Amino acid sequence: MKVQEWKEKSKEERTKALVELKEKARQLRFDIATREAKNVSEYQKIKKDIARLETLRRQEEVSLDGMPE
Repeated sequence: MKVQEWKEKSKEERTKALVELKEKARQLRFDIATREAKNVSEYQKIKKDIARLETLRRQEEVSLDGMPE
């Protein structure tokens, strides 16, 4: 999914998606290691989505912390 699509989702939806993607990546990593999975590119796409979500989460944290009171 693209960054703009992730930004349109609520914070709770992104958090839920992040947990699901991490679990899917873990399972796919084991499948690749045991040669059960043939599609290695899907693992790479999942890792990029995880990175996008983590980046958005961090940007929100920084923007909230940087606001003057």
